[in-house]
Amino acid sequence: MKTTTKIEWTGNMSFETELFGHKLTLDAGTDNGGEDKGPRPKILMLTALAGCTGMDIVSILKKMRVDVEDLQIIVEGDMTEEHPKYYEKMHIIYQFKGQNLPIDKLEKAVNLSEEKYCGVSALYKKAIPVTTEIQLID
Repeated sequence: MKTTTKIEWTGNMSFETELFGHKLTLDAGTDNGGEDKGPRPKILMLTALAGCTGMDIVSILKKMRVDVEDLQIIVEGDMTEEHPKYYEKMHIIYQFKGQNLPIDKLEKAVNLSEEKYCGVSALYKKAIPVTTEIQLID
């Protein structure tokens, strides 16, 4: 199955795309010649990972009948110093909030996402180390 995306240059350092009816503007910061009209492209790599694994985990936990009050996913990316700059490793922190959450089921949901379902994670793991951590928030 092939997926295609297209971006259009809208002047200066800014590009725009439409994804499933949602407009997204990419731009550089003012310190790099842009006008700061939108996020930088590389940060979207971290966002894609968080969103992909997050949707998996919510779906899996619903099937397990685990009632989570809140879930926040933080993805930290360590970038190289030299050009081309890229993320050389990523760390995912899953912050679960709820009453009497079963840690074994949370771990299973995270593992299923990472090992079986999340295509973003699968791709990134072929290129760089991706580590995880689960935190329970009161």
